[in-house]
Amino acid sequence: MRAALFVMLLVTVAAPVAAQNETPVTIPPPVAKTVSLSGPRIGFTSLSTGIVDKLHERSIDVRPAITQFGWQFEKAFYGKQGGIAAVNEWVFLLGGLEQGVALPSLSWMVGLRTSGGAEFGVGPNITPAGVALAFAAGVTFRQGVLNVPVNLAVVPSKDGVRVSVLTGFNLRGRR
Repeated sequence: MRAALFVMLLVTVAAPVAAQNETPVTIPPPVAKTVSLSGPRIGFTSLSTGIVDKLHERSIDVRPAITQFGWQFEKAFYGKQGGIAAVNEWVFLLGGLEQGVALPSLSWMVGLRTSGGAEFGVGPNITPAGVALAFAAGVTFRQGVLNVPVNLAVVPSKDGVRVSVLTGFNLRGRR
């Protein structure tokens, strides 16, 4: 009886010990680094007839093309190996200043950027014309610490489409 209990105890203790040796150790991913790429933005937006009409209903009269001035708050997350970086950005713009109006626009974009500077993102956008989902793509040109992004954004909605071309600059600064 004692021998049977001893064997059962040995098997009970030995099984978890043996399993630990066979279980691979999970190695955590490398720590991500963040870079602040915030800076000014300038460009223009083309408004479809439906968007112009929607703004007119809200007592905002603008032509179908408006200028844009603003600021992009951006953080990029990347690993030591380089490659693709995750991007989180808030873009605040004022449009139509050349026409005597200030149309605010706020977008929250999340996306990816390649080591070569190609980028794309998607996120919500809110303006006096309404709420919609924005899609953006572009490329960032780099020269030393200076980055010059050029982006095309398309914002389809039930009232029409807004198409923007934006550029600007930022200086690469680690946070």
